[in-house]
Amino acid sequence: MTKPQDKLRGWAAARKTILAGLRFTSLRLRLVVVFGLVALTAAVSASGIAYWLNREAVLTRTQDAVLGDFQQAMQTRASTLRPHPTQEELQRAAGQMANSSQRFSVLLIAEDESGKPVRGNSDLDTFTLEDVPKSLQKAVNKEQEISSNNKYTYHLYWQRTVQGDKPYLVGGAKVIGGGPTGYMLKSLEPEAKDLNSLAWSLGIATGLALIGSALLAQAAATTVLKPVHRLGTAARRLGEGKLDTRLRVSGTDELADLSRTFNRTAESLEKRVEDMSAREQASRRFVADMSHELRTPLTAITAVTEVLEEELDAETGSVDPMIEPAVRLVVSETRRLNNLVENLMEVTRFDAGTARLVLDNVDIVDQITACIDARAWLDAVDLDAERGLMARVDPRRLDVIMANLIGNALKHGGSPVRVSVRDEGNDLVIEVQDHGPGIPEDVLPHVFDRFYKASASRPRSEGSGLGLSIALENAHIHGGEITAANSPKGGAVFTLRLPRDASEVEDPENPDNSGGPGAAVADDRTEGGA
Repeated sequence: MTKPQDKLRGWAAARKTILAGLRFTSLRLRLVVVFGLVALTAAVSASGIAYWLNREAVLTRTQDAVLGDFQQAMQTRASTLRPHPTQEELQRAAGQMANSSQRFSVLLIAEDESGKPVRGNSDLDTFTLEDVPKSLQKAVNKEQEISSNNKYTYHLYWQRTVQGDKPYLVGGAKVIGGGPTGYMLKSLEPEAKDLNSLAWSLGIATGLALIGSALLAQAAATTVLKPVHRLGTAARRLGEGKLDTRLRVSGTDELADLSRTFNRTAESLEKRVEDMSAREQASRRFVADMSHELRTPLTAITAVTEVLEEELDAETGSVDPMIEPAVRLVVSETRRLNNLVENLMEVTRFDAGTARLVLDNVDIVDQITACIDARAWLDAVDLDAERGLMARVDPRRLDVIMANLIGNALKHGGSPVRVSVRDEGNDLVIEVQDHGPGIPEDVLPHVFDRFYKASASRPRSEGSGLGLSIALENAHIHGGEITAANSPKGGAVFTLRLPRDASEVEDPENPDNSGGPGAAVADDRTEGGA
C-alpha cells in the first residue's frame, strides 16, 4: 500500500525533474518565443496595413465608379423629366438609370400635378425609401446656401450600410432647379468576398511566417546554444576536478573568444592547482619526516624523563629541591611534545589518505568502559547505556574518539560528565555532555579546527589543539560524524553518530592497514571552553 509520504516524495521528485527540464531549455524557449513574437508582430502589422490599403482601394474605386454613374444618370435622365412627372415616367427613367455598367438600383421620388408624391423604382419595389437612412434623406433634401465655396444648393451624398449581414452603398441627390430626388442602392457583397479572400490569404501568410520564424529560431538557438552547452559541460567537468578539460575553438565570433578565455582560465587553474598540490605534498612530507625524525630523540628523552619522574616520586628525595620545579616542567613538556608528535603523524596519515580501518565486532558499552577505566575516569563519568549493543568498528579509533570527547568535557566542563548511548536503526548515537558554561557561539563553528585557540591572549595550553580534529577524522573514516552544540540545560554536548557496520566505507584494497599506532589523547578544544 502506498503511503501519503511516498506520494508526496514522488510528486516532489517529479516536480524537481520538470523544473530542471524547463531550466535546461529555458534559453532555447526564450529565443523561439522572441523570434515568434517578432515575426508575428511584423507579419500582423504588414498584413493589417496591406488589408487596410487594399480595402480602401477596392471600396473607393467601386464607390467612385458607382457614384459617378449615378450622378451622370441624374444629369442625363432625371433632370430631363417634367417638374411634375407621372409615376410611369419616373418608373421608366429609374429603369434607364439602373441600366448601367455598375448595376445599381434606383428610386426616384417626385410630386405629380396634384401635389401627390409619386415614386419610380427600377427593381419593382425591392428598393424602397425605408432602405435609405434618415440622416442621408435629410442631408439630400437640405437646401444649401450659395457662397464662394458652395456653388450648388443641393449635393450628392452617400453612406455605407449593412442590411441582413450584407454591405451596401446608398447614395442620393436632388435635381437642382426643381425635379425629382434620386436614390441608388449598390451591393458591395462581391467586394466583401474579395476582401475576405484577401484576409484569409494574409492570415495564411502570417501563419507561415510564424512557422518559418519558429524554425529559424530553432536553427539559430541550436547554433548559439551548442557552444554554450559545450561550455557548460566543460565547466561541470572542471568543477568535478578534471582540470585537463579544454574546448575545441573554431571561428572568430564572441563565442569563440569565450571558449579561448575558458581554455586559458582552465590552463591557469590547472597550473595553479598543480603548484598548490606540489607544495601541499611537500609540506605533508616535511611534517611526516619531521615527526619520524623527532621520534628517535624523543624516545631517549622520554626514557630519561621517566627516570627523573621516578626520582621525584621516590621517598629518598635525591633530587635537589631547588631544581625540582624545573625537572617537573621538563617531564610534563616532554610528555606534551611526545603527544604532539604522535598527533602530527596521525594527521599526516589522514591528509595523505593512508589511514585505514581495522574492524572488529565489539560491545560499544564495554569499549567505552575500557576507555574510561584506562584513564582513571570512572568516578568522574556517568555512563548511561545497556550492554550488548554490538557494532563493527575500529576499536582503537573509537577509543581515540571517546578519549578526546570525554577528556575535553572533563577539562573544560568539569565532572560529572554524562555519556549516553542509544541505537537508532543502522546508526549508533553517543552523546557526551558536561556541566560547564557551554561553548561561545562565535567559537562553536571552529571547535574542530586544527590548532584553534578561542583566546588569542592564551595561546598556550596543555593540549596541541589537534585532538578534536583527529576525533572528527576518525569519525569520518567510519562514515560517521561529530557535532557540537550547547545543551538547553547548560553545558556542551558532543554527539557522535556512527554506522553499526563500517564495512561499507572500509578500503577494500588495504583492509588491514590501520595507519599506525594510536596517537591521540584527550585534548583541549578551547581555552576556558565548555
